[in-house]
Amino acid sequence: MRAHEAGAMHGDIGDRGPGWLRPPADVNALVPQLWPRQVERGAGGALTVAGLDVRELAAGYGTPAYVLDEDDLRSRARDFRDAFPDVDVYYAGKAFLCRAVVRMIAEEGLHLDVCSGGELATALSAGMPAERIGFHGNNKSVAELTRALDAGVGRIILDSFTEIDRLTALARERGVRPGVLIRVTVGVEAHTHEFIATAHEDQKFGFSLAGGAAAAAAFTVIDEGVLDLRGLHSHIGSQIFDTSGFEVSARRVLALQAQIRDARGVELPELDLGGGFGIAYTTQDDPSTPAELAKRLRKIVDSECAAENLAVPHLSIEPGRAIVGPAVFTLYEVGTVKDVDGLRTYVSVDGGMSDNIRTALYDASYSATLAGRASTAEPLLARVVGKHCESGDIVVKDEFLPADVRPGDLVAVPGTGAYCRSMASNYNHVPRPPVVAVRDGRARLIVRRETEEDLLALDVG
Repeated sequence: MRAHEAGAMHGDIGDRGPGWLRPPADVNALVPQLWPRQVERGAGGALTVAGLDVRELAAGYGTPAYVLDEDDLRSRARDFRDAFPDVDVYYAGKAFLCRAVVRMIAEEGLHLDVCSGGELATALSAGMPAERIGFHGNNKSVAELTRALDAGVGRIILDSFTEIDRLTALARERGVRPGVLIRVTVGVEAHTHEFIATAHEDQKFGFSLAGGAAAAAAFTVIDEGVLDLRGLHSHIGSQIFDTSGFEVSARRVLALQAQIRDARGVELPELDLGGGFGIAYTTQDDPSTPAELAKRLRKIVDSECAAENLAVPHLSIEPGRAIVGPAVFTLYEVGTVKDVDGLRTYVSVDGGMSDNIRTALYDASYSATLAGRASTAEPLLARVVGKHCESGDIVVKDEFLPADVRPGDLVAVPGTGAYCRSMASNYNHVPRPPVVAVRDGRARLIVRRETEEDLLALDVG
C-alpha cells in the first residue's frame, strides 16, 4: 500500500505486519545480507563494526549518526570492478558524495557520475581525475557546462536539444571537442517505484526513442561536428533486481545505434547501459552478485550486437546504490516507547525523516536491530518512528525488536548509505547527522554533524 500523504494513521493499521515478515527465532541475530560485511554482535551483545563497539561511536560522535564501513565500501567497488573488467564502472555521486568517498572510489579504480555543479565541485576538490567523471542532468546550466568543459570532464550526457545547442556554442567558443553521450528513453518500464523508474516515455529525462527524438539528437550532434559523440546512454530505473529490462533496453538502443550507422556511416564506439542494481533492505530482497550481473549483461550485449551486425562497443555501467547503500547503517538512540491501545508499539528515535526521507517518500521498507545490547525478551512487532512533527515520520514501518526495548537503547538501521544523507533535510530545524567512517577498529569523521550555529549562520534576518 502506498504511503498516505496525511501520514501513517491513514495507512495500514494492525500488529501483524507485512506477510513476508516473520518473528525471528533469535531477536538478536543479524541477517548478513542486510549489514556491512564487518558488522557483528560482539561478546557483550552490542554491535561492532570493523571491531569497534557502537556504544563507543555513540559516545564519541553522538546520535543519530551514519556509520560507514570503509572496507565494505571498497570491497563492493572492487567486486564490480573485477566482475566487469574492461568496463567503466561509474559510482553514483547522487547516492552519497563527500570528498573522502570520492578518494575511496578513485583509489579503487572506479569512475564517477555527477548531476550538479555541487557534486562536480566536490569530485574535483577531492582530486577525482576529470576524465573519469560523467556529467548527468536534465537542466545543466551554462555555468555548470562551462565548469565541466574547463575541467576536462570525460563524458557529458546530453539530455535535450537546448543542451545540445548550449554545449555546442560553449565548446565552439573554447575550441574544445568534449566527449558526449545521448541519453535515450527506451520505453522500458522497470519493476520499481514510479518515482525512480526513468525509462518510460512520460518523464523528464532523455530523448524519446519511439518519437524519433533520440535519432534526431544523434544526427544533430554528428552533423554539427563540434561535439564528439561517443555513444548512447540508457538508464531504466533504480533498485532493479530483474535483468530482463536490460535485455529489452539493449535491443532498442543498439537498434538505434545501427540506424545511426546506416544513416551517417558512424558506428559509435561506446554504450552506457546504466544500472541501478538493487540491494537488500529487508529479508524479502534478493539482489544478484556483481559476477551474476556481469554474466547476464555481457550475454545480452553480445547477442544484440550480433543481431545488428555491430562491433561490441566499450561498455559503461552505473551500479547506483549497490556500492554505498549496504556499506552504511544509521545509529539512533531510543527516546520513548509507546503502546497505542494494543494496535501498535511505537519506538521513537532521535532522528527520523530528516535523515531518512525514503520511507515517507517512496514507501520504502527498512530493517532494524537493538544495537547497544543483546536481549532475552520475546520479539515485539514495532514501528520505529522519528521525532518530527509529522505522523508520517516513519523510519522502519514494521520490525521485530525485543519486548524490553526502552529509552536510552541504541537502535541500528542498515542499508542507509544511499540517498539518506544526500537527501537529508533540516525539517523542524534539526541539524543533519555526521558520517563516521570505521576501518581496522578506528573511526574518523568524514562529514561533521551540523550544529544549531550552522543553521543560524544562514539566517540573515
